[in-house]
Amino acid sequence: MTDNPSWGVPGEPTEAEPAQPGPAQPSQGSGQPPPYGQPPPGQYPPYGQPPHGQPPHGQPPHGQPPHGQPPPYGQPPPYSQPPPGQYPQYGQYGQPGYGPPGYRPPEPGGIPLRPMGVGEILSGAFTSIRRNPAATLGLSAILLSIYGVASTGFSLALRRLVGNLNISPGQTLTPAQTRHIAFDIFAIVLPSALAIIALAFIIEVILTGLLTVVIGRGVLGRQVSMGEAWRLALPRLPAILGAVVLTGLSILGPLAAVALIVVLLVIAHVYPVAVIIGILGGLAAICLAVWFSVMFSLAAPTVVLERQGPARALARSWRLVLRSFWRVFGILLLTGLVVFIASAVIKVPFSLLEALVGGSGGAFGLTAPHTVLAVILAAVASIVAGAVTRPVSAGVTVLLYLDLRMRKEGLDLALQNAATGQMTGDEFETMWRPPAPGHGPAPAPSSW
Repeated sequence: MTDNPSWGVPGEPTEAEPAQPGPAQPSQGSGQPPPYGQPPPGQYPPYGQPPHGQPPHGQPPHGQPPHGQPPPYGQPPPYSQPPPGQYPQYGQYGQPGYGPPGYRPPEPGGIPLRPMGVGEILSGAFTSIRRNPAATLGLSAILLSIYGVASTGFSLALRRLVGNLNISPGQTLTPAQTRHIAFDIFAIVLPSALAIIALAFIIEVILTGLLTVVIGRGVLGRQVSMGEAWRLALPRLPAILGAVVLTGLSILGPLAAVALIVVLLVIAHVYPVAVIIGILGGLAAICLAVWFSVMFSLAAPTVVLERQGPARALARSWRLVLRSFWRVFGILLLTGLVVFIASAVIKVPFSLLEALVGGSGGAFGLTAPHTVLAVILAAVASIVAGAVTRPVSAGVTVLLYLDLRMRKEGLDLALQNAATGQMTGDEFETMWRPPAPGHGPAPAPSSW
């Protein structure tokens, strides 16, 4: 009988079981810590194996589909992950990666409800005209015909007035003839010219409001008649007039300031300084005029489609165009070039007829005395060219407004959700509105 029992002390070899070489294994109940550098048994998994209850690396948790595949029918997607293919990735608008394969955004008005490129904006303007020619070309033709009749009457009256003077080259005017000419100029010509300018301004304001209503609602798939366009645009005409006046003051203000400074310097006989300020200040004023005209170019769509006041419409246009100046400037410049070329092409047949009936011949340089028929043909050419090209300019402006709102405010996602049903045409106002003064910043939209 020995002093040590057969079962011995835990962790020590017995007589029946000799000690084996190797690392010592910690016991479960000895209360002693494991050897340095080794974790307690069962606390950490072996290298390369995931913890208990978790899937291997690179595989989704149990019961969830692999990444990029839709979940089983009736099960929601994993937390914080949208359904696959529902939202486009950043920077993928207009590219093949937009949405799932074969996905196309809705086009209720023939124009895709997503951010557009330059070509899509120009083609979208023509699409709006083609889908509703009566309310675009028709309204333009009616209003421009009113102005054409008035301006033609003024031209004929001026022609008759000049013909009645009977002044030959080199003739010395008598005091009676001088008083007669001055009276005709200040009593007939000048008031008539101011009336023609005012009429052109009013018709431009009305035409801007009508075309903005027609094209803006046409993008949403709503075809607007002439009567409905007039009913919707009439309450917004005073605000459009105010926005146009404020825009004009901001454009002409720097030019007027430079001209006033130059005149004062000339009166003070400081001619070198007047010349320097006239050249440098004139260039700076022109740059400011172009800048303000681009920054405030979206004031009219804001007034009509969002029902904003003149001052807030200019501020809204400034925020939309901010950081997109060169893009907006390039699109507007390209549109002006397209409109100019199209207008010149449309006027070519009328210029030929005008030359044949005794007109100036227009661009062909044929000189002949003006006749009544030549003046009428010139007016008809202006009406037809304006009726075709004016809706294009309005369409580009409206689509630029829509494009910038989709890029900066996520309006495309809201319109795509609303396009599943019947849109009312007021979505531009109801989807998002800037906060009232003193109410803090606007809520962040669900932007792409």
